[in-house]
Amino acid sequence: MQDLVDMQFVDKLVAHGEQIAVELGPKVLAALVIFFIGKWVARLLARLAEGAMRRARVDDMLVGFAGNLAYVALFAFVVLAAVNQLGVQTTSFIAVLGAAGLAIGLAMQGSLSNFAAGVMLVFFRPFKVGDYVEAGGASGTVEQIMLFTTRMKTPDNKQLFVPNGEIIKGIIVNYSGNATRRVDMVFGCGYGDDLQKAREVFETLLAEDSRVLAEPAPVVAVSALADSSVNFIVRPWVNASDYWGLFWDFQEKVKERFDAAGLNIPFPQRDVHLHEVTRAA
Repeated sequence: MQDLVDMQFVDKLVAHGEQIAVELGPKVLAALVIFFIGKWVARLLARLAEGAMRRARVDDMLVGFAGNLAYVALFAFVVLAAVNQLGVQTTSFIAVLGAAGLAIGLAMQGSLSNFAAGVMLVFFRPFKVGDYVEAGGASGTVEQIMLFTTRMKTPDNKQLFVPNGEIIKGIIVNYSGNATRRVDMVFGCGYGDDLQKAREVFETLLAEDSRVLAEPAPVVAVSALADSSVNFIVRPWVNASDYWGLFWDFQEKVKERFDAAGLNIPFPQRDVHLHEVTRAA
């Protein structure tokens, strides 16, 4: 008798499960279709929006940020549509989501501050995509400002993801912000060398280099009487893109011209004097 009751219970359970599967199966399938296709459409629309902004010559920094924001908004709409397809009342779901969002927001204050910092970076524009900057404890070329982080590329081709909050709360050094830069160099010559001859070497090299700008005029002057050398400062102005090229070339050319002119580049050295002491017998 007990076995018969158990079999009837199992049959009812199976029948009830089949009924639930028949009722919910199409809804679950439709929700999954809405989710995956909607996610693909959201990404496509975000990319189309980015392309339209680029064709309108909108700054790349704003394009990347707006594209990320548009994708997140569209994806949230897709999730709501998929949940609604399952029969969940979206008004109640939104209320629950709002309460959960408040709790999550309190727990993720750092992320929200990074989002707010990203908005400030886009609005105040201390740098743009393609600029070489020093910010948030990192240095690199800005590639994209995203919702929470800024992506940079280092000169040796490493990617850096710097939190926007770390960037906005610290000092930002934009090396590409101005069209021109001053190259600050220091060269030493020996105390026994002809200072005018050394000055002529620097001035000749500056005049021969087409990257050196006429205005502002370059500066060549004695800056210090150091321990083992007379130091010259050489400060030409160049286009920002020529900064490192001129800096490296100038080091090599100064050494070659100094050697040809018989001028010395001193290096630290120390004279040691030994005194012989004779003891009385």
